Amino acid sequence: MLPKFYLIRIVSIRKIAAFPGNAVSFESIKQLLAPDMSIVDGVIRTRLYSEVALVNQVGEYIINSGGKRLRPALVVLSARAYGYSGEYHYNLAAVVEFIHTATLLHDDVVDESELRRGRSTASAMFGNAASVLVGDFLYSRAFQMMVAVNDMRVMRTLADATNIIAEGEVLQLLNCHDANVDVANYLHVIHCKTAKLFEAAMRLGAILAGAGEAAEVAAAKYGMHLGTAFQLVDDVLDYSGDEQETGKNLGDDLAEGKPTLPLIFAMQHGSAEQAGVIRHAIEEGDIACFAEVLQVVRETGALDYTREQARREAEAACSALVDMPDTNYRESLLQLAEFAALRQF
Repeated sequence: MLPKFYLIRIVSIRKIAAFPGNAVSFESIKQLLAPDMSIVDGVIRTRLYSEVALVNQVGEYIINSGGKRLRPALVVLSARAYGYSGEYHYNLAAVVEFIHTATLLHDDVVDESELRRGRSTASAMFGNAASVLVGDFLYSRAFQMMVAVNDMRVMRTLADATNIIAEGEVLQLLNCHDANVDVANYLHVIHCKTAKLFEAAMRLGAILAGAGEAAEVAAAKYGMHLGTAFQLVDDVLDYSGDEQETGKNLGDDLAEGKPTLPLIFAMQHGSAEQAGVIRHAIEEGDIACFAEVLQVVRETGALDYTREQARREAEAACSALVDMPDTNYRESLLQLAEFAALRQF
């Protein structure tokens, strides 16, 4: 039986979900982390520098393109929550951001995306070759930085995460235009491609703090469920988001032939005719069918179902923190889980 505090937190996720206007604000979390994240941003800019001008141009463009800085923030939150008082978390937070940024650069080339966070992608601005090569630079710079921490567990965590993320990218590529992908396969991909870096970021903070194996496992579990919730909501927003807020075109996933959970659910629970509409759209990457697909997704309740799965992941994330010390940092992690499930951008 979970302590009353966590039961209240889980109930609050469901209550807030019933009233979207009361969605959890991300601002209080940003305010708590502002001093630490200012230092992290300084590390990012310092270590981004290269004597090769194009590296600086592409790197600055993608780093300055916005984003929530969630993954580096998790390193800071985890380290602080477990009582870490050193400075290595700044370096590792920047490492995590570099790894994430490298994956974005490569993703946009693979997906042929033209828009991210409301701006042209780096590949659209500088070309595919520059994006891939600067992504490689960021990966290698990240590994240079992690070595400086001189902790084999840190290096193993990040090396393993980077390898699994790459595998997730390949698996997603193999799944594109495959309408037979099932829920288990889909979840495996997002655990590898998205949730793994959230998991690694949380584990790094616990490692730095010397919190012990149980705390490391709990932190990693929180990160995995949080990352899964974020990806589930991303998949919902591809069919329901405000393009001005999300910074991406509606239907991008459909155009790329990605069989995400809303589509999988709609095929499984719709009529044969409805399933046929979605199957055709996935297999052909037919964005011209977007309106018809959207109607099926709404009629089958697929978006509500996917949101509910995101809320369940947020609840599991909160439950993982049952033994974490009671601090403002833990409270921010709990708020972040709520935000992950309820966000509209």
